[in-house]
Formats: sequence, structure tokens, C-alpha cells
Amino acid sequence: MSTNKTDSVPTVDHKPHAAFFRQSGWLMIAAIVGGLLTYGVHFLSKSVDEKEYAAFGLLLMVVACLPTMPLQMIFAQQTAKALATGRERQVGKMIRQVCTGLFLLWLVGAVLVFIFQKQIAAGWHLPGVGGLLITLPLILLSLLTPMFNGVLQGRQDFFWMGWASILGGFGRVAGAALLVLALSLGAMGMMGGTLMGVTAAVIIMIWRSRDIWSLPDGDTDWKNLSGQIVPLLFGFGACQIMFTSDTMFAKAYFSDDQMAPYIAVGTLSRALLWLVLPLASVMFPKLVHASAKAEKTNLFAIVVLGTAILAAGGALGLWLVGPLLVKFMSKAAYVAEAVKLIPWYAGAMIPLALANVMVNDLLARERYGVVPWMVLLAVAYIITLPLMLNHYPGKIEVVLQTLGAFNLLLFTICAFFTWGGKAAKVENRK
Repeated sequence: MSTNKTDSVPTVDHKPHAAFFRQSGWLMIAAIVGGLLTYGVHFLSKSVDEKEYAAFGLLLMVVACLPTMPLQMIFAQQTAKALATGRERQVGKMIRQVCTGLFLLWLVGAVLVFIFQKQIAAGWHLPGVGGLLITLPLILLSLLTPMFNGVLQGRQDFFWMGWASILGGFGRVAGAALLVLALSLGAMGMMGGTLMGVTAAVIIMIWRSRDIWSLPDGDTDWKNLSGQIVPLLFGFGACQIMFTSDTMFAKAYFSDDQMAPYIAVGTLSRALLWLVLPLASVMFPKLVHASAKAEKTNLFAIVVLGTAILAAGGALGLWLVGPLLVKFMSKAAYVAEAVKLIPWYAGAMIPLALANVMVNDLLARERYGVVPWMVLLAVAYIITLPLMLNHYPGKIEVVLQTLGAFNLLLFTICAFFTWGGKAAKVENRK
């Protein structure tokens, strides 16, 4: 798994594909275990009423819409490149500067939320302000988590990335169960458990990356760095919009009774990505390192094939087993509606999973031409989804049909820039 000899030696394992399969296999196990533990929080829906569970789903999606994916990939790229070129001090200074900036930005937002907490709670139909206030420190930690997790990813310390996921998931479900079952805190307790889990994970990540972020200051060429960071910010940000924003749109158009089965099925369907994302996570820093050293590798072909097989098999399994899981975890009144949504939600995740692999490959190789098209597609999705919901009122499956169509478009764009673009043809001839 991890090849660290000591805490101060970064992990960079470039042995042939045995290392890749070992590392990605471990991350898959960790993602599945951590995901199941995290999913265990949703079983508490039977112990809270519909309004509390819908509020939990909304607040969770607010956190999920933070730019965690681009932040992680930026720091994964910069760490992998720094290890390849001997610029670790620059990354250490960058981590400290970004932490300071994010904290100040969060502080301003937290003050505004605190001032307008009652208006926000009323606008989002929250049962109270407790869950909203607990979400504030969760947002701060959720902004710090991808930075330090990105450092672990960039240095290929996949062993502790996996354990952070598992222990974070355990903290979530154990904390939420205590707060909901023992103290009857509803959405507030479920968000409190989430905060406990994220806290445990971020402590591990900060500790494991301390040898990099504690380095003395190095020179930081922000003008040069911006040319590398901005495309990742917008590219992976567009992916995250496609992955997370549907629930927030749906919440504005549908009742708590309709949202409860939607949230349950969404959690199950996104588990497909828990299964396949580790492949891209292991691939990305290796491709960055290989690109920085002008090395050749065929990892992308292996990963895209493996992702296709696993995503298709996972979707098929969810269509078959999903109805049983829904019956086990949800109230009987939700089951029929949830089962109806499973094929649409699972199907929408397959092209997104494949597109994510292609985006990781393109951006790791600094082929940024795809980014403007991804951003335009994300903007079009944000504009189109409300129009569709207004045109087909009361039909929650329209959200997933629109999501699936745009994920197919994202896959098509990424496939063109991977295999059909001029840059791809030039690279293939080299």
C-alpha cells in the first residue's frame, strides 16, 4: 500500500503496474468500507421525520457543493510535480497561504450566516437553525480536507488516504447514531456526526502531511502557478457541479416527502463512484509525475477500461439489488418512488465516471483545451435544469434525465479531446 519508510520521506512508487493495482485496490476497499460507514448515517432516516431527513440531505449537499474536488486535484498536482522537480518548499508555503486565505473567507461567510440564520432556515424550510450552525465548522474542515488529502494523493501515500476515509466514515456513523438515537437531535445530530467524522479524517491528513506543510518558505511564482492552477480549478469544478448540484435544485421544487427517497437513491447511486474513483485517484499523480519527467505510461488505457467495466457492473448490480437496499433503509412509503428513480440515477453516473477518468488524464498532462468546453457545459446545465423542472412540474425524474443527458455530453467532449483532438493525434505520434 504505502511505501513510506519514515514519516519524513514522501511516498512515490513508480514500479510497474503491480504497484498501481495494489494501491488502487486498497483505495477501493477503503472507499467501499468508508462509503458504507458514511451511508450508515442514512439508516437513521427511520428514526427522524421527513422534514429532518430532508434538511440533513440539503445541508449535506451544501457541503458537497464546496470546491473540494478542484482543491484536492490542485494540491495533488502541485505535490506530485514538486516531488518530481524538488520544489517541496514551494508547496509547503502554498499550503500555509491557502489555509490562511480560506479561513478568512470562511470567517466572513460564517458571520453572514450567523446574522441571517433565521432567514436562511426559513428559505430552505429547515426545522431549526441548529443543523445550519453545525454546518459552519463542517464547511471549514471540508475546505481544509481536500488540500491535505491532495498532498497525500500527490505524494502517493494511498495507505493513509484509505485509513482517513475509513476512520472518517466510522466517526460519522457512530457520532450520528449517538446524537440521534440517544439525544433525539434529528438533522442537527446527523450533521453533528458528519462533523465528527470529517474532524477525524482531517486530523490524520494534517499529521501525515506535516513534513511538507512545515517546511521553511520557498519562492512561489504565483504567475506561473496560476497557469497550472486555474484550469484545474475550473475543470474539476465543472465535474463537481455535475456530480453534486442536482439535489439542491430538486430541493427547491419538491416537497420533503419527495426528497427523502431521492436523497436515499442518490446516496446509493453515487456509491458507483466510490467504486471507480480510486482508479483515477491513483492514476492522476502518477501521470503528473510522468509528464514532469517526460516518461511514457499506459496507465490511462488500463484505468478507463477498468472504470467502464466496474461502473457498468455496479449499475447493473444496483438495478438488481437497489430495491432491496431501499426497503431495508427507508420507510415503506418511500420504496415505490425510490425504486422508480434507481435506473435513472445509476445510469446518469456511468458517463460521469468515465468522463472523470478522461478529465484526470487530460489535466494531468496539462492539456487544458477541454476546460472552457466543460465550463460552458456546466453553465448550460445550471440554466437548463430549472427550465426543465418548470416545464415538467412535479416530475422529479426529470432532474435525473437532464443530469444523464448532460453527463453524456460531458463524456463526449472529454472523449473528443482525449482521442479525436489535434493535440491527441500529435501526442499519439510521439
